[in-house]
Amino acid sequence: MSEPVLQVILASTRPGRLGEPVARWFVQRAEQHGGFTVELLDLKEIGLPMLDEPKHPMLGEYEHEHTKQWSATISRGDAYVLVMPEYNHSFTAPLKNALDYLNKEWAHKPVAFVSYGGVAAGTRAATAIKSVVTALRMHPLFEAVHIAFIRTLVEDGVFRPNQITEDAVKPMLDELARLASALRPLRSA
Repeated sequence: MSEPVLQVILASTRPGRLGEPVARWFVQRAEQHGGFTVELLDLKEIGLPMLDEPKHPMLGEYEHEHTKQWSATISRGDAYVLVMPEYNHSFTAPLKNALDYLNKEWAHKPVAFVSYGGVAAGTRAATAIKSVVTALRMHPLFEAVHIAFIRTLVEDGVFRPNQITEDAVKPMLDELARLASALRPLRSA
C-alpha cells in the first residue's frame, strides 16, 4: 500500500502573509516524518473565485473547470493540515470558500490545524472551523500546532519556531497517519 497523501493547505491569501514561511516549515517537517507523500496547496495560487457552481456540491456535478480541478486535487488527499491565521476571532474567507466548493471529496478524512496569530495563537480560528469540517464529515484532530506571536518568529521570510512548537508536530502527524489508515475503508466504500 502506498503512503497516504497529506495535503497542507495554506489558507492566507493576502500580500505580506506570514503563513507562507509557516507552511514551508511544516511541509519540511511532514516530509521528514516519513509517513506521507506531502503536497502544499496554496489557496492564493489556486485562486478559486467565490463559490460559483449552480448545483449543490453534494451532487458532485461540477460545471466549471476550476471546480473540477479542485475536486481532483482534493480527491487525491488522504489527510489534511490547514495552515491558518486567525482573523477577527475566526478563519479566513478563502479557506471557508475552498471547503464549501466540495463535499464528498472531504468525507472520512482526518484534518489537523497549524494555526497562528497573536496571544491566542490562532486557537479561536481552529475552534471555529471544527464545526465546518465536521459538517463535511471530516475528522478533526485534538492534536494541533498553535503558534503565538507569529510576527516575532518570522525573520527574513523564514519561520523560526520555538521548541514547544517543534515538539507539537510529531504527535499530530502520527495521529494523522493513524486516522488516515483507519478511515481508508470508509473512503473506499
